Amino acid sequence: MRLAGKVALVTGAARGIGAETVRRMVAEGARVAIADRRVEEGHALVAELEAARPGAALFVELDVTSEADWQAAVAAVVARFGALHVLVNNAGIIRVAPLEKTDLELFRKVVDTNLVGAFLGVRTAAPAIEAAGGGSIVNFSSVQGLEGREGFTAYASSKFAVRGLTKSAALELGPKGIRVNAVVPGPTKTKMTERKGWSDADYDAAYGRYPLGRMAGAREIADVVVFLASDESSFCTGADFVVDGGVTAGKPRAE
Repeated sequence: MRLAGKVALVTGAARGIGAETVRRMVAEGARVAIADRRVEEGHALVAELEAARPGAALFVELDVTSEADWQAAVAAVVARFGALHVLVNNAGIIRVAPLEKTDLELFRKVVDTNLVGAFLGVRTAAPAIEAAGGGSIVNFSSVQGLEGREGFTAYASSKFAVRGLTKSAALELGPKGIRVNAVVPGPTKTKMTERKGWSDADYDAAYGRYPLGRMAGAREIADVVVFLASDESSFCTGADFVVDGGVTAGKPRAE
């Protein structure tokens, strides 16, 4: 029970990596707020978790780009569970388009969700985490936050920036007992990465030349988040935790 006694708020938690993170946290003893705009899926996940551990989960509807929503979400978590120790800024979107066809509206939508959402989360949750005696903030970057990719101008820009936000926040919040780190996932099987008509073999074949030769499962990313949320990572802050199966280690193996 590595997270016994801790309270966490996870964004984008109704499905994918966020949902798996919530499941892992509850299994490790935490009480968790599932924050998302997907109301039906969020409540379904709460019901699943409550069946196993009554009182362990709460759903809060949250648009991460809304300052008012953030204030209401943090207040709801503290009112229900009495404290907040962990924030996981997982919510994000991908839009793929060539640079010349990326209009300002699309660029801003991606940046607002992926970067501004994380910023608002850090700023809003930090006082509550400090009041609880300190804790951990985990932001989600991406391998596209380490290297560019054709068609990913908006997404890569936002994910590079999340790493800058993480390091700057770590400097300011460390003296308050708050650690801030970034998880940098590689290719992971989720709804966001689904391609119509592809089988599991097709997904793995697309990454067959990289060191581990496959995509990650959502649990493999969630396990790293649990480590960062726990006291096992008590001396880790301002760091990038890359979970990419070796995708960014170097050029792929020759065929």
